[in-house]
Amino acid sequence: MPKITFMGAGSSVFAKNVLGDCMLTPALQESEIALYDINEQRLKDSESMLQNINENCNQSRAKITAYTDRKKALANADYVVNAIQVGGYEPCTVTDFEIPKKYGLQQTIGDTLGIGGIFRALRTIPVMLDFAKDMEEVCPNAWFLNYTNPMAMLAGAMQTATQMKTIGLCHSVQICVPDLFQFLGMEYDNRVQWKIAGINHMAWLLEVTRDGKDLYPEIKKRASEVTKRHGNMVRLEIMKQFGYYVTESSEHNAEYMPYFIKNRYPEMIEKLNIPIDEYPRRCIDQIKKWETMREELITNKQLEHQRTHEYASYIIEAMETNVPYKIGGNVMNTGLIPNLPAEACVEVPCFVDASGVTPTYVGNLPPQLAALNRTNINVQILTREAALTRKKDYIYHAAMLDPHTSSELNIDDIKNLCDDLIEAHKGWLPEYR
Repeated sequence: MPKITFMGAGSSVFAKNVLGDCMLTPALQESEIALYDINEQRLKDSESMLQNINENCNQSRAKITAYTDRKKALANADYVVNAIQVGGYEPCTVTDFEIPKKYGLQQTIGDTLGIGGIFRALRTIPVMLDFAKDMEEVCPNAWFLNYTNPMAMLAGAMQTATQMKTIGLCHSVQICVPDLFQFLGMEYDNRVQWKIAGINHMAWLLEVTRDGKDLYPEIKKRASEVTKRHGNMVRLEIMKQFGYYVTESSEHNAEYMPYFIKNRYPEMIEKLNIPIDEYPRRCIDQIKKWETMREELITNKQLEHQRTHEYASYIIEAMETNVPYKIGGNVMNTGLIPNLPAEACVEVPCFVDASGVTPTYVGNLPPQLAALNRTNINVQILTREAALTRKKDYIYHAAMLDPHTSSELNIDDIKNLCDDLIEAHKGWLPEYR
């Protein structure tokens, strides 16, 4: 049976989803599960929660062990699931939002692109490279399943700077079409087929059919008839202007493009229902709710679980059983999307079986979609280069080329903002020259 190591196991709800899924999967029910986190209390909480699920759903067949020693947690692992957050809400997320505000730069989520995404990557990549060094020593054949954001920057760093087999995973692909159909009041069933590709959080619904009939005309018709304010307005506007629906939420995509969060046009924020400072609000709410959730998750001896849509258990199952499974995965662009850079980490359909992950050829994206992706890829590659070379100029360049940042600030302000963030992140970043 495989050994599955979960890095960042103090993320109890996500650990419940991924590892609870594994414990409900027949081929994985006798797995060895290793939990690792630097927060010992949260680590103990997750261990208790998973033991409860194991006893209620799995007849106590999985072996669950918590570790504070990283190498021991990783030793002989077959699969390593990564869900860490370096720096947490306080101080680092607060820093990522509050310092840019002094320059008039507003953000919604700040974890994938933009100035917040850049600095989240800069403090996370060194930690993940340390994971890779340990893995090369104690579990060199393991698969590294990355869920941490910014996905393309982190997965790309692992894929280009280490020898570890890495796949980046995000649930925005598999929920995209079902959620869109539910929003528009359209029936979704197994006769609906779709094709999605691009980059993480900006992948595109390229095709969607039922029994071979193109459903895009009906989707666009229904979208044009929606009159109430809702949380999906930016995505519908993107589809209206560029012709295709994007996988990730409106609050995310509002800050990946230069059109929506504008100090010069504050009415756009109200018109498109863009939730400024959404991620800090979520963090505060989650912190407040945790004690109630903790009581339910940690002390509930009757805790049960149902398998979710998260990819991890299906990937591990496919590799262990050699029964193929299709996912949307983040991999290096080895000619998969020819009109995106080869250095890009792209999100494409992949098949998984005992031989590993096999990405599929997509072909050229529609030119307007490739152009939008490239604006994000520029930032991703430069941030990755900054982290790998420790050259401060690459941080400046990444920020200068960020679509939202560059549309709001001049070059001097961008460089000063980066310097302020580097100073504020002392202790969380390596030295840059």
